[in-house]
Amino acid sequence: MAKLPGVSAQPLEEAGSLGAWHAHLVRFDRVQCVLFCHDETRYCLFLPGMRARQLAELGRWHREVFLASLATEGIADPVIARVDAALGPARFDAKTDRSVLASMNIAQWDLGVYVSREDHVVDADALLVSRRLNERPVEAKGKPLWPARAMRDCVARLAAGV
Repeated sequence: MAKLPGVSAQPLEEAGSLGAWHAHLVRFDRVQCVLFCHDETRYCLFLPGMRARQLAELGRWHREVFLASLATEGIADPVIARVDAALGPARFDAKTDRSVLASMNIAQWDLGVYVSREDHVVDADALLVSRRLNERPVEAKGKPLWPARAMRDCVARLAAGV
């Protein structure tokens, strides 16, 4: 399993304007994939078939799949452009949040079910799988949460300048 390059040993104090994300390397069919989870909303993104050279540009891949997923959520192009401008460069540390990790473990199990329907994991549509993950209810710190709805609210606050 490849390791994520450029990970700070010290926790980063400042998250982006949309908050922090966790990334986890997972394997399906002996293929390395990445599962992202937004800390606040539990909004998940799935990137199948990642190779070591692609992991070196993980921030770019995250940005691309995140913005594309917002479009599938029906968010208007001008708002997506504003989110793109607000994201800033990706930065990584090894800090973990047990609640987010628990959500990611459940998401990884659900991912296994979704990708098992395909002949091979690389055949899975990353946006469709991500959308399925975000349409299911989750629990975050003891409270029910719908990730897609929570992310749309988070993006709306950013667009409104709140």
